Amino acid sequence: MKIRCILLLLFSVCNTLAQSEKRFKIRTVAFYNVENLFDTVNDTLIFDDDRTPEGKDHWTVERYEKKVGDIVRVLSEIGSNVTNTSPDIIGICEVENRKVVEDLINHPTLQQKDYGIVHFDSPDERGIDVALLYKKSAFLPISFESHRLLLIDDEEERNYTRDQLVVSGLLDNENIHLIVNHWPSRSGGEARSKPNRMAAAKLNKRIIDSIQRLDASVKIISMGDFNDGPKDDSFTKILGTKGKREKVMENELFNPMEKLHRKGIGSLAYRDKWNLFDQIYFTGNFLHSKDEYRFWKAGVYNPKYLITKKGQYKGYPFRTYAGGSYAGGYSDHFPVYVYLIREAAADPSQGGEPKR
Repeated sequence: MKIRCILLLLFSVCNTLAQSEKRFKIRTVAFYNVENLFDTVNDTLIFDDDRTPEGKDHWTVERYEKKVGDIVRVLSEIGSNVTNTSPDIIGICEVENRKVVEDLINHPTLQQKDYGIVHFDSPDERGIDVALLYKKSAFLPISFESHRLLLIDDEEERNYTRDQLVVSGLLDNENIHLIVNHWPSRSGGEARSKPNRMAAAKLNKRIIDSIQRLDASVKIISMGDFNDGPKDDSFTKILGTKGKREKVMENELFNPMEKLHRKGIGSLAYRDKWNLFDQIYFTGNFLHSKDEYRFWKAGVYNPKYLITKKGQYKGYPFRTYAGGSYAGGYSDHFPVYVYLIREAAADPSQGGEPKR
C-alpha cells in the first residue's frame, strides 16, 4: 500500500511539473552580407563589368550557380539547431538585383519554405542593393518604402550609396517594423569616411523617430552591415543604443551585439582584427513584452565550413574572392541573428518551440 501511495505521489508531482513547464514559439530574424552576389549579365547602367564572364573576376555561370547554392545553404541553416528550420525573416545586402534574390528563394533548398521578397533598386554606383526575405507563413508585409541617403563628397558631387529599406507588417499578427541597412564603407580610411556613416545613422534615427511618433509602443528592428561597430559614435551618440538591458526604456534602442563585441566576437576580419559590423538592434519593448514576442538571445553564425582553413586568411570568413583570386567560398562576412520568443498557444502554428 505504501509503495502504491509513493508511486501515485511521484506521478502527481511529475505531472504537475510537466504542466508547469512553459513552451515558447520562436522566430528567427537574421541578416547576411552575401558579398557581391551579381548575375553574369553585363548591366551598362552600373559598374558590374568585373563580375561577368569576360571581366577581371571571370564570373561564369558555374561560379554564379555555386555561389547561389552556397548562400542558400547558409540561409537555410541559420538558427536551425534550435528551431529545426530556416529563419522567418532575413535581411540581405550586396545583391545586384531582384533576379539574384529570386534565384535564392527559388533554389530547391529554400523553395518549400515559401519566402516572399521586398526589394528596391538603389542608386549605388556598384549596383548593389539590400532586400528582405520573409516566410509568408510567419510575416505579412503591409507597407514598404525605400529611404534615400543623400551624400555629397569633398568635391561637392553626389556620392551614390544604398537606400535604407523599411518594411512594416504583422509577425504572427503582431505589428512590427523592419529596417534593412548597408551603410557606407570605410573606403579611404575610417576617419575620413566616418561622416558618411554618421549621416546614415541620422537617417536611421529619423526613420525610427517618425515611426514612434505615430505609435510610441510600436516594435522596431533595424539590421544590417553598418561598417561601424556597436561602440562607434554612429551607434552610441546618434542612435543612442545601449548594451545593458536593465538601462533600456521601452522606446529606446537595445543592441545585443554590444555583449558579443565585449567578448571579442566578430562578423568579419580585417588586418587580423575582428569587427562586428553586422548587427541587429531593436526597441526596448522587445525586452519587456509579456504576451507578445520578446528578445531571447543573439548570435553570430560561424560554423566551421564558413571559416578559411589555410593560407593568408586562415581563420577569416571563407570568401568568394581573396587576394584577387577566386577562392570559391561563401562571403567575407558571417551572418548574425536574434531569436524572438513568446509563450506558445495550446495548438501552436509553425515556428520552433524551445522549452525553457
